[in-house]
Amino acid sequence: MPEENPKAVVLLSGGLDSATVAAIAKHEGYDLYALSFDYGQRHAVESEAARRVADAVGVKGHVFQRIDLRAFGGSALTDDIAVPKPGNGDGCGRGIPITYVPARNTIFLAVALGFAEVLGASDVFIGVNAVDFSGYPDCRPAFIEAFEKLANLATKAGVEGRPFRIHAPLIAMTKGQIIREGLHLGVDYSLTHSCYDPDDDGRACGRCESCRLRKRGFEEAGVPDPTRYGPSGGC
Repeated sequence: MPEENPKAVVLLSGGLDSATVAAIAKHEGYDLYALSFDYGQRHAVESEAARRVADAVGVKGHVFQRIDLRAFGGSALTDDIAVPKPGNGDGCGRGIPITYVPARNTIFLAVALGFAEVLGASDVFIGVNAVDFSGYPDCRPAFIEAFEKLANLATKAGVEGRPFRIHAPLIAMTKGQIIREGLHLGVDYSLTHSCYDPDDDGRACGRCESCRLRKRGFEEAGVPDPTRYGPSGGC
């Protein structure tokens, strides 16, 4: 009988980075089990994007987990706080932005770790990036390294000598490099969604930090931007 491919859990938001990470994991020979979250974020349209990306990459399973972080708030993505946009005089670009969701990646990775242990998977992939990003503390290499150590101290698998690996293959790449890598692997970025403040039709605002990083990435990569923008977002 042919050997089974190793299993991997991939955190899949439906955004540009997570779609690229899924393609990388698939290319490396893993059978993918996608994990997506409805955490009360205002840009829930990304859940639809996650489904599209999962179907396109060919995952073996896809779990949607609801964890309503609106109970705590404290972020423009989970509270009644305006999403910062340059030119609005809202302090965009100074320090850690209000779009930071407290402990989000820690929570997501903890759930992914439990999923992986039940699956018998030793590998978890996440699309964090510490180059073209918004300054979130849970996107840094030190965080990924620390969480991997925690994973192997806090689980039955880790204690019994079946260590977990937390993969963050995009962490040192620019957005342009990420896009070029994804295109090389066949990622269709028209399936993805990145905007923090989409309109009622799911079109990107074009002005929030996430949209700006995405636009800049396509410009750097030298390829057309397939994003659906609202009336004033594509300028």
